Amino acid sequence: IIMASLSGSAAADTAAIGSILIPMMRNAGYNVPRAAGLIASGGIIAPVIPPSIGFIIFGVAANVSITQLFLAGVFPGLLMGLSLVVAWAIVARREIVKPYPRQPWSARLKAFKDGFFALLMPAIILGCIKFGWATPTEAAVFAAVYALFVGLFIYRELRFSQIYGVFLLAAKTTAAVMLLVAAALISAWLITQANIPAELGALLEPIKDNPTILLLVMMALVVVVGTALDFAPTVLILTPILMPLVKEAGINPVYFGVLFIMNNAVGLITPPVGIVLNVVCGVARVPMGAVIRGVTPFLIAQTIVLFALVFLPQWVIAPLNWLRDRMTFWE
Repeated sequence: IIMASLSGSAAADTAAIGSILIPMMRNAGYNVPRAAGLIASGGIIAPVIPPSIGFIIFGVAANVSITQLFLAGVFPGLLMGLSLVVAWAIVARREIVKPYPRQPWSARLKAFKDGFFALLMPAIILGCIKFGWATPTEAAVFAAVYALFVGLFIYRELRFSQIYGVFLLAAKTTAAVMLLVAAALISAWLITQANIPAELGALLEPIKDNPTILLLVMMALVVVVGTALDFAPTVLILTPILMPLVKEAGINPVYFGVLFIMNNAVGLITPPVGIVLNVVCGVARVPMGAVIRGVTPFLIAQTIVLFALVFLPQWVIAPLNWLRDRMTFWE
């Protein structure tokens, strides 16, 4: 969860955390495929906990407030993490492991001190947005400048000679995402011209008066599509198709956006195309089949959370309203 609040990328979180924790868990005697499944399932919290790349893509495509999406994603992201704790407690209770020795408080305080400036970044991002000092875009710019400063002058793990390469990599990544956005806008125009939303609306006409059933059908559709498509294409292709139905049914667009992004995040660990599964296979050096078996309990746990939120919309809307009220108070 902490790592998710730093990057917003499921693949990056999985690679970073997995490269550290999976070798430790292997040495301690844990079942490696199951440990890899846990790390992969934890990685997909990143698109839900702000600053989420997924919420930014959805917010732009659906014309929904990114700030509200960020605030609404906090509690569901914590629920996803809690579901993994429960699932791990159930499936790993018979593991025979050799735990690492407990560290003294001096070592813990040193570790906290060493990581303080890195851990400060999500607080800066959310603080700037929460208190109205910056928009999500401006907060992202500030976070990039802050990360560059910390890497150069505090941790000194980044050298001036590497800055060009960092900027080039960022430009390539941005270009790839923007190419997808451009293609999705063309797809959205073609979808509109083909009158697909109206035809889909007519198909779902019998259940439009029941938002819960409509959401269940849409979530089931996203689950199926998520087994074959990657995260960003799924969001960009399905958003212009589903949003007219969401608005017509009177469903809160922010609430739908949270469920939609959660569903697409779960798709990252759904075989056969799950990108995060491929990442964790490379990090843990275990076959895909073993990782799929290892991830299954955690995939089930997070799917239960997703569909529970379909029936319990207040679990998303109430924390959003509470956080929004606090923001209004400080403003």
